[in-house]
Amino acid sequence: MDIRAGVIAAAILAAIGAFFSIRAGIRTIQSARQLTFYRLRGERMASGWRLFGLALGMFGLAAWLAFYGEPVAYQYFPPSSTPSLTPIATMIPTTTLSPTITLTPTATDTPLATDTPTATSTPFLPIGIEALFQSSVTPNPSAAFSPLEFSTQYDGVNATDPRTVFSNPIKAIYGVFTYDQMLPGAQWTALWFRNGELIHYETHPWDGATGGYGYTDCSDPVGGWQAGTYEVQIFVGTDWKVVGRFIVNGDPPTLTPSKTPSYTITPTPTRTLTPSPTRTRAATSTP
Repeated sequence: MDIRAGVIAAAILAAIGAFFSIRAGIRTIQSARQLTFYRLRGERMASGWRLFGLALGMFGLAAWLAFYGEPVAYQYFPPSSTPSLTPIATMIPTTTLSPTITLTPTATDTPLATDTPTATSTPFLPIGIEALFQSSVTPNPSAAFSPLEFSTQYDGVNATDPRTVFSNPIKAIYGVFTYDQMLPGAQWTALWFRNGELIHYETHPWDGATGGYGYTDCSDPVGGWQAGTYEVQIFVGTDWKVVGRFIVNGDPPTLTPSKTPSYTITPTPTRTLTPSPTRTRAATSTP
């Protein structure tokens, strides 16, 4: 234990002793009040107050040790100098870099054409389709449609095995959705595009309920089910509601023309009339 630790330990012990002296003095004074004889009570009271005085002295000693004890101790016990270790310079080996092979830069192929993404415009209803409207019912602007699910089969409620990629041969594709807040008789339109070109549409007054399941289908698009990206847009009145996309891979089956029987007219031989023998009159005798 060094001098600093010893001084701190002595100050703590003095404080603990002062605490116990105060405790003992309080108990002594309390017990003196219960004595009947005046002389004994006075002696006991004096003993309790002495314990209080001892506690005050020990508190003072603890404070003095905490602030002045260590410097005074160093006057009588001067600290001895401790030789410090002098670091010796150590040669640290340096890493020798090995020559590396320098790669010769190769020519980088520069693309001739760069695909620049084009901005996608908001779907709109062509004027030619709008001219075919038959309904006089004002559509409900709050009508809502769910995202489209595409399938080659439809069970009347849900799309069977919905997909976004189809392969030829294809007969028909259904775009299935759920709807809400539709007004019977309001005009609704479904547009089918292939690579941005309109290939099929349907537009007529709404003949369903206000909410439930619905679909739009296409079985014979213009040019057949050619490979490409298809997009289906649904409008209520002239307001666009939902759009869905799918991809078709492969070429549609090519119809093999059937042989048409040809008729060959064989001329019927005509009868050749053979001239009948001509009678030759015999010569008459001359008288």
